[in-house]
Amino acid sequence: MTRKVFIKLLGLFVLLQVFQTIAMELILRIFMERVPDGMLHRLGHEALWSGLIALLVALPLAAWAASGVTARLQRVVDFARRIAEGDLSARLAEAGNDELAAMEGALNRTAERLDLNFAEIESRRNELAVILDSMQEAVVAVTAEGQVRWANAVMQRIAGTQIRVGRPLVHSVRDPELLACVRGALQQGEVHCGRASSLAPGRIFEINAASLPSGGALAVLHDVTRIEAAEKSRRDFIANVSHELRTPLTSIQGYVETLVEGPKTSPETMREFLGIIQKNAARMNRLTEDLLALASVESPDYKLAAQPMRASALVEDAIESLGGIVVDSGVELEQTGAPDALVMADPDAMNQVFGNLIENALKYGKSSKRILVGARELEDEVEFFVQDFGPGIASEHLERIFERFYRVDKARSRESGGTGLGLAIVKHIVLAHGGRVWAESELGAGAAFHFTLPLAREIPRSDAQPAAPSTR
Repeated sequence: MTRKVFIKLLGLFVLLQVFQTIAMELILRIFMERVPDGMLHRLGHEALWSGLIALLVALPLAAWAASGVTARLQRVVDFARRIAEGDLSARLAEAGNDELAAMEGALNRTAERLDLNFAEIESRRNELAVILDSMQEAVVAVTAEGQVRWANAVMQRIAGTQIRVGRPLVHSVRDPELLACVRGALQQGEVHCGRASSLAPGRIFEINAASLPSGGALAVLHDVTRIEAAEKSRRDFIANVSHELRTPLTSIQGYVETLVEGPKTSPETMREFLGIIQKNAARMNRLTEDLLALASVESPDYKLAAQPMRASALVEDAIESLGGIVVDSGVELEQTGAPDALVMADPDAMNQVFGNLIENALKYGKSSKRILVGARELEDEVEFFVQDFGPGIASEHLERIFERFYRVDKARSRESGGTGLGLAIVKHIVLAHGGRVWAESELGAGAAFHFTLPLAREIPRSDAQPAAPSTR
């Protein structure tokens, strides 16, 4: 660059020198007749030497000027290259008041504005990334060619390591509904909705895919697995309640119609029919009471009157309260021991828990003529159990035994008058106490139902006695 500037300056000087020579020649010819020959020769000689001297002086000056201009221009070129490479912190050293200095100042201000604009864009991009990553929904953006442009953290967890920026979405996700929605948004420019069930095992997603103004498409996936499960549970619950109510109602209606249409029915038959009607009415009453109890313990407003109570007192109260039922059934109810450790418990709720578990053992373990009730102290809780020695429960039923209306043997359960809600009530009450509940069984060896209660942190006075059950 220095050589080019120097050559240009030198060429300019040569042109000026040539112009001077031509001008001198014209002047001499105009005044040739009035000036002596010797004078003309001397003037030409002096003009030639003065031109050569001026050329010798101009050469270093031109070289120095070219070098300074070239250095400043080179700094501008380096500055432009750094800006093009993305280094927006590059600046030019402004010197002087000439045009180059004005250009350097303008370039510096332009770089500052670019730096501020890019910093703001990057800040907004980071904020958007944080917002999208914090969403519970999975979000993925694709280009017009169907390649992944961006995916938030939820989408990456769902799709795994297969989804990467620049990779075609069809190679990262195999769910046909998601691909169809994205393809429809890309081709038609409209919002497409769908439901993906094969994107992640056991999970269901609602899909909303829309086209982007800059090209491409954006897909948002909302996890509706729990909503679907709740809706299925609601439908099953309504179906079960309807079925449980329909059976006794049908029986009551049939026997009542028989009594109404048969005025000459014998007293013995009438007494038998009325007994059946009473039995079915009692079954409906138990179902209604269990439904109300389950609705109460499942309600967010359900509150416990928990207080420190001795584990042994809870077991003794349970055996004493249900002693009459056990005696009438011919089953022996045994206490296998319980620690005096203090637990946080609601007396009324615990009576309901023990009552449901013992009644359940009476129904399904009656043939063994023996039921064990006890407790043992663990590290930070007390484990209670109710064990029968009946036919037992198959292992595939143990995980679902605490679900509403779930029955291992439906025919036997209805014959015994069970509503299928007792264990579900037990589960919710124990969980409300902060405990755990589970069942253990072997076919032919009976079943044991366990639950835990946390130890009480407050130690009452030594003369304190367990509080009497309060009336709700």
